[in-house]
Amino acid sequence: MAKIIENKRGRRQIRLNTDDIINIVREYQTITLGACCYEHIREKLNNIDLYLPED
Repeated sequence: MAKIIENKRGRRQIRLNTDDIINIVREYQTITLGACCYEHIREKLNNIDLYLPED
């Protein structure tokens, strides 16, 4: 599960484990299947929400 790491001097960071990364890549591949170019991929990704469970 993703873990948010507080940073008092700037933006928080999110630590991902191996399963989180694999799930993100799997979602990306599923969503962008058949996309013909960079713009089409961005268009598809702009129309969805991806969430990671917090630890």
